[in-house]
Amino acid sequence: MLETVTQGFKNATDRLKGVRELNEDNIDEALRDVRMSLLEADVDLKVTRSFLARVKERGLGEKVKTRVKDRSGRKLKVTPGQHFVRVCEEELVDLMGPVDTTLAVRSGLTSIMLAGLQGVGKTTVAAKLAVHLQKQGKKILLVAADVYRPAAVEQLMTLGASIDVPVHHGSEGERPPAICRAAYERAKREGFSAILYDTAGRLAVDDDLMAELQEIAAGVEPANTLLVCDALMGRDAVNVADAFAEKIDLDGVILTKLDGDARGGAALAVKAVTGVPIKFLGTGETVDRLEEFRPEGLASRILGMGDIVGLVKDFEEVVDEKEAEEDAERILKGAFGLDDLLKQMRMIQKMGPLKEVFSRMPGIGGLADQVDEGELAKIESMIQSMTKAERTEPKIIDQSRAQRIAQGCGRKVSDIDGLVDRFGQMRQMMGALGKQGGLLSGLGGGGMPAMGGMPGGMMPPGGMDPSMLLGGGGRAGATKKRQNPKARKNKRKQQRAARKKKRK
Repeated sequence: MLETVTQGFKNATDRLKGVRELNEDNIDEALRDVRMSLLEADVDLKVTRSFLARVKERGLGEKVKTRVKDRSGRKLKVTPGQHFVRVCEEELVDLMGPVDTTLAVRSGLTSIMLAGLQGVGKTTVAAKLAVHLQKQGKKILLVAADVYRPAAVEQLMTLGASIDVPVHHGSEGERPPAICRAAYERAKREGFSAILYDTAGRLAVDDDLMAELQEIAAGVEPANTLLVCDALMGRDAVNVADAFAEKIDLDGVILTKLDGDARGGAALAVKAVTGVPIKFLGTGETVDRLEEFRPEGLASRILGMGDIVGLVKDFEEVVDEKEAEEDAERILKGAFGLDDLLKQMRMIQKMGPLKEVFSRMPGIGGLADQVDEGELAKIESMIQSMTKAERTEPKIIDQSRAQRIAQGCGRKVSDIDGLVDRFGQMRQMMGALGKQGGLLSGLGGGGMPAMGGMPGGMMPPGGMDPSMLLGGGGRAGATKKRQNPKARKNKRKQQRAARKKKRK
């Protein structure tokens, strides 16, 4: 998500490492990287220029405090480069926000009309929004008002059946405005608390499309009119939003397919250009992959600092809080086995693709690209090939047991040894962290205690740091070094002899 922009900010902050003070020359040099990345990510040129001017003005105009206090009251040393990052983060939040993701209710009904061009994913978004409203306890009616696209009605009915939501559709030849009015009357009559109108789109903005949307809006008076835009459209997404905003009153934008494009600059520019805020992001194909848009979270992720608030919200949806707190307390005492590890891995997997989850973890977001999605399946097969005693206490796995486990799961003995070694390191590390003062008393929010020893000051969801196991082999390299000390010794001898020969 927005990797192009993230790389630009990373390059900029790298340039400011070691800089003692911010001046016009080094800020201009840093902002050159940011400018290139923003334009490459399809951010509007005027928006880019305005953003860079504000960052430069604040970077030069504000006094850099070299020592600040964090939330716990500890004094921290701040570099000019970190001051630059803070300015960038605040300006990114101002650029994209503020955003109110609550949906308006009128006459006791949460009514939403979805508009947008053909092919942007309106029908899938309708189902995603229905799931979002289901979580709030609402009784929902979906309305199939796209009578032009082949199989559009059937697609919505299939999606509705999969999430147990009824779909209202018209008879043959019935026009969309009449379908929507009939659905509205049905929703009031049958006690629905939310109604979603999936309207038709076109390949391009035209007068007929706008006239139909205006007629639907006049007939049912939706409390929320949301425009669905495709992030893959790049700069055109902003132009489309502008064109729709001129004809109908928009309350917000839903940006889809943001996970499918490294650029996605529309997320940064649409509010600034149109004045219409992004309310939701579509970050995957399944109906649960919709998240409320938080400018602070996206700005933090862009700058490589993760999004712990969004991560906690997702985590709380897939886990029982009481159970998670008990698990975290046990983990911090180092009292957990491989079955617990597998449980934690599966829990994290429910939150979405592992790379995306990692990108939102403070301190280890930069490792997201190194995460091997297939590694989880390998770990699971190895653990399931073990006996209960071996899963509880992996230390008992000797070479004979390792060979049996490897044969059972089709892996190598070295894979089993590597897993056991890395798990031992993880358990030792978590036990050491648990002995630090105040850790167990900090449990809360679904088992996510504040962790001074973890990167970014936070503990990953569920209590364990999965990067130790899923980073394409984790720390197996350390094991190999310990297994071959003679080779290291010979190598050092050869290096000393080479240096000696060179001096002569």
